[in-house]
Amino acid sequence: MKDYPTTALCNVALLGHGSSGKTSLGEAMLFSSGAITRQGRVEDGTTVSDFDEEEIRRHISLTTALLPIEWQNHKINVLDTPGFTDFAGEVKGAVRVVEAAVIVVDSVAGVEVGTELAWAYCNERNLPRFVLIGKMDRENANFAHAADTLNQLGGNFVPLQLPIGSQASFEGVIDLIAMKARKGPQGELVDIPPNLKKEAEEARVKLMESAAEGDDELIMKYLDGQELTDDEIRHGLRFAIKKNLIVPVLCVSGTGNLGVGALLETLIAFVPSPAETEPEVAKTGAGTEEKIGVTSNGLGALVFKTTADPFVGKQTYFRVFGGTVTSDSRVFNANKNAEERVGQLYLMRGKEQIAVTSVKAGDIGVVTKLSVTLTGDTLCDKAHPVTFTPPVYPPAATSVAIEPKSAADSAKMGPTLTRLTEEDPTLHWFNDSSTKQTVLEGLGDSHIDVAVRRAKTKFGVELVPSQRRVPYRETITRSFTTMHRHKKQTGGSGQFGEVHMRVEPNKSKGYEFAWEVFGGAVSSSYQTSIEKGIKSVMEGGAIAGYPIVDVKVAITDGKEHAVDSKPMAFEIAGREAFKKAMHGASPVLLEPIMKVTVVVPEHNMGDVLGDINTKRAHVQGMDQSAGKSVVTAFVPLAEMQRYAADLRSITQGRGVFSMEFDHYDEVPAHVAQGIIEQALKDNPHLRAADSD
Repeated sequence: MKDYPTTALCNVALLGHGSSGKTSLGEAMLFSSGAITRQGRVEDGTTVSDFDEEEIRRHISLTTALLPIEWQNHKINVLDTPGFTDFAGEVKGAVRVVEAAVIVVDSVAGVEVGTELAWAYCNERNLPRFVLIGKMDRENANFAHAADTLNQLGGNFVPLQLPIGSQASFEGVIDLIAMKARKGPQGELVDIPPNLKKEAEEARVKLMESAAEGDDELIMKYLDGQELTDDEIRHGLRFAIKKNLIVPVLCVSGTGNLGVGALLETLIAFVPSPAETEPEVAKTGAGTEEKIGVTSNGLGALVFKTTADPFVGKQTYFRVFGGTVTSDSRVFNANKNAEERVGQLYLMRGKEQIAVTSVKAGDIGVVTKLSVTLTGDTLCDKAHPVTFTPPVYPPAATSVAIEPKSAADSAKMGPTLTRLTEEDPTLHWFNDSSTKQTVLEGLGDSHIDVAVRRAKTKFGVELVPSQRRVPYRETITRSFTTMHRHKKQTGGSGQFGEVHMRVEPNKSKGYEFAWEVFGGAVSSSYQTSIEKGIKSVMEGGAIAGYPIVDVKVAITDGKEHAVDSKPMAFEIAGREAFKKAMHGASPVLLEPIMKVTVVVPEHNMGDVLGDINTKRAHVQGMDQSAGKSVVTAFVPLAEMQRYAADLRSITQGRGVFSMEFDHYDEVPAHVAQGIIEQALKDNPHLRAADSD
């Protein structure tokens, strides 16, 4: 691949709903440009983008693939992103490093859930965008209907093209700037069919009006009744697109390779090059802000994607905003405060590695086997450390417990989960000490399922997911005084220890221990042993096996034996006395309460409220934001285990939610009874303690 100047570079993300045709379009762009000699099919698992084993099996994109395309002395870095919401993290990474987005809309379905999400992600960065109505050769394809559905997105949509025919008779597109038809896979320029001439002329007037609004001189000329030249239209459109004043609408058939050449020319003509965009704002080591662009001397590159491959090793995808990264050099990771050695640099085309000696400002490259660098990190010069704002990823929406299938898998489970989460920042794992489970969090059931399958296919580790246990806590609601005498005589030296204690609620203050023994009834040297016994119960629970919190324990009296008293005897006495005290002090279960924010279309508000009220929720407020309804509520975690699937079903996938831990609250008695009964069934030793 030849070396292109920054002015000839173009970075574009393909966004849209799942199965809207993004991957087929990327394949057609590669084929039209001559990068591949045969156009693959998603159904056959032969596309350049979907090379992952899971992608081929499921026939959907799961990760962002990089497709560098050479066209008319330009290089277009196309980032083909997944369309399913479970893999939105990949979309967020891609949107962070491009100058524009092409939002692909199915010609039959029109705007769908994934379209709305893609639009929202573009809005977050005020990213210039194009809408491409794809699959125009599909049965029931309807350009006008699909274009009408765009209005719900809230943009100023202006067709740059009109289709010639539709469904099986789709032949190509009409270029409304040149006023020529482009027919067939080669995009042959011919006259506009007579039956479409009037429609094309009317559409060109609207296009000219939109172009004029992009420039003061052009609007004056247009208002004077003068017609704009083709070059003036292009100039006005380029400015309006860059400022996000208009959204051009195009049409294409990826599988039929119709309109693809016209799309590539449009991207070159109207997507701002990295040299034309505003510099990126970075933070310096001193905490000040600095703008880094293509003319900057210092290096500034943002890592937006990481893949973990058992054979190639870790692959780090980065976008260079300023300076140049060269092979066999050293760079500085400002986030980790560590130097990294850069080996061979590559440009990626799907999974194909194309070796290069350098990656300049504005371009996207890949390096393998960096030690500490992860997604979101900034690579820079050691003498001048800077950091860019990383992509903001959606929070986890679901979680499961993960267990190794065998002892061999157990040893490799931790490192494998770490590698999976390094590859995907929307995955998280941790060990929950209160439930003795390893927990894996993600954006949805499919997201978790793909991670588990990848653990097996990529790293040879079989993991078994199951429902996560809720990390309940135990506490008390009243004071109680009790005692326990531990006496054991087995011949020779025996064991003796007697402990009197009082327990009290200690709400929101945690655990406290007090020594109130006077007169030397028990030597203070046994204080540590007694407390050790108490803490052993606090960790393992007394009524349902969950950690005990917010309790004050006071040792008030006791007895010891000159010969038989030992630390172990007082540890046992303290443990058993505390168990008795817990059962006598009206113990209750506490459950984690999550602060939940649900964003749904207004027409789904009633159904969502009805559903969330069945989950023991306390609704805190309802609001409107950007045409959506927002519900804020406190909901027990136990009721939120399957909420991702529930909300998706209620809103046809249009609802999103986030949740974060807020506080612990008492479990209602009727709910607690079932939890305790199950705990006693699973842990017979708790029942034995109860009967003491």
